Amino acid sequence: MTEPAHGAHLAQLNVATLLHPLDDPRIAPFVEMLDPVNSAADGAPGFVWRLVEEGEGDATGLRPAGEHVIVNLSVWETQEALWDFAYRSGHLEVMRRRREWFERHVEARLVLWWIPAGHRPTVGEALERLGELRAHGPSPRAFTFASSFTAAEAAEAAEAAADLRAPVPSVRP
Repeated sequence: MTEPAHGAHLAQLNVATLLHPLDDPRIAPFVEMLDPVNSAADGAPGFVWRLVEEGEGDATGLRPAGEHVIVNLSVWETQEALWDFAYRSGHLEVMRRRREWFERHVEARLVLWWIPAGHRPTVGEALERLGELRAHGPSPRAFTFASSFTAAEAAEAAEAAADLRAPVPSVRP
């Protein structure tokens, strides 16, 4: 169901609001898990790319969504590859303990979308997709694991939207 169309990869953005600053001892167990979990992601089947702050091993120092909000932005070959990493690896321990370190989000905190293979999404692009999901619900442009779309469906929706934006040729008498 989620096999990518030729040349498509899955991008994901996850945002989390810290309960305490990263250097607070109450967040230390999370910080200690960062390197092992990121290393596991880097070596996971289907992993393509992840956002890191220049000169750092992760993106926790970047705060594009607010002072206390950390972001995780990555690209995967398939939805199954991302699912397997998120829920069938050491990453699951972080998920199970997230309430110790992060606020409970009322709005969507995770967004998925298909991109052309080789494209590296920007944080701005990712936050735009999250905003679309929050404002309009799941669509081929911004979805979740629970309500996903295939790369082919995303391509069809993008093509239809482009057709709607195409100028209508004028007819001269």
